Amino acid sequence: MSIPSYARSNFQTLLRAAGDGNLALMECLDAVTGAPRYVICAVGRDDGDFVFTPFGHLADGNPYDAYLPPDPGDPGGFIHPGTPGEAP
Repeated sequence: MSIPSYARSNFQTLLRAAGDGNLALMECLDAVTGAPRYVICAVGRDDGDFVFTPFGHLADGNPYDAYLPPDPGDPGGFIHPGTPGEAP
């Protein structure tokens, strides 16, 4: 599965911000649920003001429970819990 260009571009921006020391971790509220989220932001400047660009939030709890990894045997597939031969 190919990673789309917008995601690659955003990742490169995030890497540049990290290399320049321009990252921040901000406590925000989820716009839908109102739950607290800890958001990774790039920090920029605009006419002397700070500008925070959110890139994503840190996973709450065990991040391995939050995502399904790509399946190396199937370029378009993902490994689901309970897949034979895979660790839970």
